[in-house]
Amino acid sequence: MNRIFATKAGSDVYRLRIPWRPFSNDAAPLLSSQNAGNPEKGSEAKQYDIAIVGGGMVGLALACSLASRPLTRHLNVAIIDSNPALGGKHFIKKEDLPDPRVSTITPATISFFKDIGAWQFVEQHRHAYFDKMQVWDYTGLSYAKYNARDADKEVLGCVVENKVLLSSLLSRVQETVLPKKIYPSRLNSMSILPNSSSSEVDSTLSMTALFTHGRLAKLELEDGNSLYAKLVVGADGGKSRVRELAGFRTTGWNYSQNAIICTVEHDVENHCAWQRFLPSGPLALLPIGDKFSNIVWTLSPKESSEFKSITEDNFLKAVNHALDYGYGPHPTPSILGSSDLFSWLKGGISKSANDCFEIPPKVVKLASERMAFPLSLRHANDYASKRVALIGDAAHTVHPLAGQGVNLGFGDASTLSSVISEGIAVGTDIGEVSLLKKYEADRKPANVMMMAVLDGFQKAYSVDFGPLNILRAAAFHGAHHISPLKKSIISYASGEMRLPLFA
Repeated sequence: MNRIFATKAGSDVYRLRIPWRPFSNDAAPLLSSQNAGNPEKGSEAKQYDIAIVGGGMVGLALACSLASRPLTRHLNVAIIDSNPALGGKHFIKKEDLPDPRVSTITPATISFFKDIGAWQFVEQHRHAYFDKMQVWDYTGLSYAKYNARDADKEVLGCVVENKVLLSSLLSRVQETVLPKKIYPSRLNSMSILPNSSSSEVDSTLSMTALFTHGRLAKLELEDGNSLYAKLVVGADGGKSRVRELAGFRTTGWNYSQNAIICTVEHDVENHCAWQRFLPSGPLALLPIGDKFSNIVWTLSPKESSEFKSITEDNFLKAVNHALDYGYGPHPTPSILGSSDLFSWLKGGISKSANDCFEIPPKVVKLASERMAFPLSLRHANDYASKRVALIGDAAHTVHPLAGQGVNLGFGDASTLSSVISEGIAVGTDIGEVSLLKKYEADRKPANVMMMAVLDGFQKAYSVDFGPLNILRAAAFHGAHHISPLKKSIISYASGEMRLPLFA
């Protein structure tokens, strides 16, 4: 028998005679802290409609989205993740300092969280809405200032700790009626066989028979458990085991850059998102509430190693220097307004006193450890094949300069759950590649476009060249002063997938 994906050598198909049912009200409940060990080890394999490999933010968001839809809320779902935090309630103390791992959530993602019932839990913890953003570069030639009101929005985004997002999604999925089971383990192997010649297969056949006919995927876990599923969703991150086992190829490259992240404190509360493009890469200062901000600083590997190990005082001086006069002057009205250099961009200009350049608040204290990680771009050539779909970082990894990575993943989760619902409505097998390719056709162009924009920014600011500096400054000038362009940029960054130049 030829397998599409090989299991471990010498493994045999389980020959169990258990009737298959697409849904059962007595499906195993979500693991609690009392039974979070390996209760299924050595027992018979179980069958699920969907197996989500990866119980991180995007994987749990998919589960919540499935639970929120009338046609998918009764699907039997397995979540496979070795993270012990998923075994029960994850309590976050209000007095805890902010974790340096945060996400900038777009208005589109906020709406998605509200739709799936998770945003109410986010609001119970620390989070920071922001309605303005300032972007400038080290040359001092120009800058761009964005306000939510420029695009008729209340906010531009919200900065939330990843642990808050994860806890909120877990709290939401725990209270839903979705039949679910968390397996605290890792995926070891996956087998999917070709469809049998017969187009009609009796759904009451045993799991083994359905697997043999190509109607189920078989998953084997590191703890010895086995399970079957009509659809396997890889939500297991940039080093996806599902992607590897399914044979999906990727395209991408490393940036030869690292990002340092940490939490810092101010004397005053920060309500603006700041980003300055420096010769080594962008430095972002993001509000996170209670006089705290998050730092995301892109540096060369050598610089990141140095800044990670220097004393706190020296690091704070380096941050304040980089956000102020370091590397170049502040942009000034004379450079923007009176210079003949930009006279050709005068048409359609809107100007406000609130659009003047501002200096970010000083950083006075380091409030967390400094963490560093390498940056890369990676994109799966395919998002879907028979009985397999990829979402989130398993499908695409992007540069963090605009904070779009996790938002793209949440968009994947929303679209995939919608496509599954549409398939159920017309009686389609949710693991059929023809259905899953609809998800790919929807998400892939949007993700590729955002990746291209972010990669273009990264490359444009990696070169210090006079004429290119002027072109960058002209782009900033247009983005700052030309209202229709500014509105389009804000809408695109907010999750409305429209190209800025063609909106």
